[in-house]
Amino acid sequence: MNLRAVKAIYMFEMMRTWRTLAQSIVAPVISTILYFIVFGAAIGSRITEVEGVSYGTFIVPGLIMLSVLNQSVSNASFGIYFPRFIGTIYEVLTAPISFYEITLGYVGAAATKSIILGLIILATAGLFVPLEIAHPWWMALFLVLTAFSFSLFGFIIGIWADNWEKLQIVPMLLITPLAFLGGSFYSVSMLPPAWQTVTMFNPIVYLISGFRWSFFEISDVPVELSLTMVGLFMLLCLVAVWWIFKTGYRLRD
Repeated sequence: MNLRAVKAIYMFEMMRTWRTLAQSIVAPVISTILYFIVFGAAIGSRITEVEGVSYGTFIVPGLIMLSVLNQSVSNASFGIYFPRFIGTIYEVLTAPISFYEITLGYVGAAATKSIILGLIILATAGLFVPLEIAHPWWMALFLVLTAFSFSLFGFIIGIWADNWEKLQIVPMLLITPLAFLGGSFYSVSMLPPAWQTVTMFNPIVYLISGFRWSFFEISDVPVELSLTMVGLFMLLCLVAVWWIFKTGYRLRD
């Protein structure tokens, strides 16, 4: 593996983050704090506990997942789309670098940004509510797997999109609604039976449920199923990326 090439792509993308720190880190953190204050104050005054956990504490994993999902997709999609937009992607494609080294550089940087953001939000939430993590290693595993899998998904979107509108439409119309309806601010068990069945078709439910289990040892679905769904999603994204580079889809035009 050409680690020097991977490092060059990775560091370039990370440097872009530090140049746009307010947009990349500060804005998502402030947005999450506002979610936390509004939902914690407005709904928390009516729902004191959810499955034995105070509502303000209960929504912390969901808020972290909401930010990590959105930022993973946005960072990775923009990271690969912008070189395509200005034409510098051809310099990368003609370099002696394999497709998995290119993918690792871009996706690794996007996932790193999302993980850093998730940890910052976690630390910030600790200032508002008492917070304990029952299984910190499992929490870290879910965070890393989610960041990498959705960064891969964002990477695919960045290659698929041929204009700025398409670049934004998937996170706006797909990821954010699914995250809101995936149990970020409530437990699936609180829904009527019919809606519980419908909710199980939302893949993000499994991510949030597994991540919440690592905090409070409560989940809407078995933890093993959550891990399986994350692994399956990552595998599908890897296959899609392999196909894109094999066929040159949207890269050779």
